[in-house]
Amino acid sequence: MMRRIRCLPRARQRGMALPIVLILLTVMLISSLYLVKSTTSSTMATANLAYDSAMSKAADLGLHTAFQYLSTVSKETLLNHDAVNGYRATVNPAISVNNSAYWEGAAHVTDAAGNKIEYVIHRMCMFTGDYNATAPVNRCTLTSSKSKVGSASRLGESLSSDRSEYNAIPELHYVVTARIYGARGGNVVTQAVVMMGP
Repeated sequence: MMRRIRCLPRARQRGMALPIVLILLTVMLISSLYLVKSTTSSTMATANLAYDSAMSKAADLGLHTAFQYLSTVSKETLLNHDAVNGYRATVNPAISVNNSAYWEGAAHVTDAAGNKIEYVIHRMCMFTGDYNATAPVNRCTLTSSKSKVGSASRLGESLSSDRSEYNAIPELHYVVTARIYGARGGNVVTQAVVMMGP
């Protein structure tokens, strides 16, 4: 005797899984692209900061070279321009570092990595010659230096025990400016102020 097997009607398939999977894949693809982009941006920002830091350190060689010149040269030499060593005995306050006239007579030095650094030293005076010249009257940026912090007071002076005493001879201001042009098109300009007696 044969048995009959009764087949149940198949449930109708609606196909909802495929669109949901495609939407999830699209979201995952967009998220992964965003993560790759943000990782690349962070890496580039870090590399640029390291590059700028390296260029700033290289530009400091110009500042150090100029300071060595100022500390070893005679005071009479500093009364006039010295184009060989990048020294200018005057400064024009109307000219900024972006102007090519500011860099007139600049000196060059090359570091161990082959970077070419340009530097210029400006004495903060209107004219060449002595800082206290009277014809023409030379106007210079001066600072009185402290000789000692505490001292016994004399008649007519301050009675404060911790008052400052200043030297009779002031210190002149020299502005040292160094710049470097990087291989990737960036440039760094650094400045330092050096104060020395005349």
